[in-house]
Amino acid sequence: MGVRLMVVDDHRLLAEALASALKLRGHRVLAAAAPVAGAADLVISRAPEVCLLGTAAPAEPGIFDPVVKVKRERPQVAVLVLGPVPSPRGIAAAFAAGASGYVRHDERIEGVERAIMKARAGEAAVAPQLLQGAFGELLNPAAQPDDEGQRLLRMLTPREVEVLVRVADGEDTRLIAAGMGIAPSTARTHVQRVLMKLGVGSRLEAAALAARTGLLDRAGPVRGAAPSEEWGSGGAGERTE
Repeated sequence: MGVRLMVVDDHRLLAEALASALKLRGHRVLAAAAPVAGAADLVISRAPEVCLLGTAAPAEPGIFDPVVKVKRERPQVAVLVLGPVPSPRGIAAAFAAGASGYVRHDERIEGVERAIMKARAGEAAVAPQLLQGAFGELLNPAAQPDDEGQRLLRMLTPREVEVLVRVADGEDTRLIAAGMGIAPSTARTHVQRVLMKLGVGSRLEAAALAARTGLLDRAGPVRGAAPSEEWGSGGAGERTE
């Protein structure tokens, strides 16, 4: 007996191709939708038995928020994630969000169909080799690459972090100086130090780099703190150097 399905993927052609293949195998595909971010409401309204949810970045924060929403509104819908070979964190995040299984994008249609049937039956649908790889990585973790945002943040002093935040907000030298209570020449020097440490040639590049690496999010609230909190015990004299 066929399964009532929905296929959701940011790549519409992939979604439509998979939907067509599943229709040929006797399944009822209610919709092939994209993008993933806005598909949760459609899944909730159509209430399929199984939703196939494609993702290219299973470890990205918030990527499984649509799964959480679907399971909250339609707990009877089984969500099956389709993605690349995941890290243990990716598999854990999928299941923590409420997914019923994880299938590799390059799996044969027969494997996808088996996973669909397991998900509909309320079983966990994960290929044994994926679980073996996940457990192997957990037992013998590979060295993690440096977090670029954290690395860059460590290069800057607290004062330079505040300067960078203000640069990213579009403040010019005059506004930076007024906001920090320092001379414009001092503000200009701090800006040049920030650019040099980040290895960029302009304020725009610095702002773009900070946004791309998540440095601004990690910086947290840096304005309005007392001198003792931001720059140690140097007091007001140090703040205006």
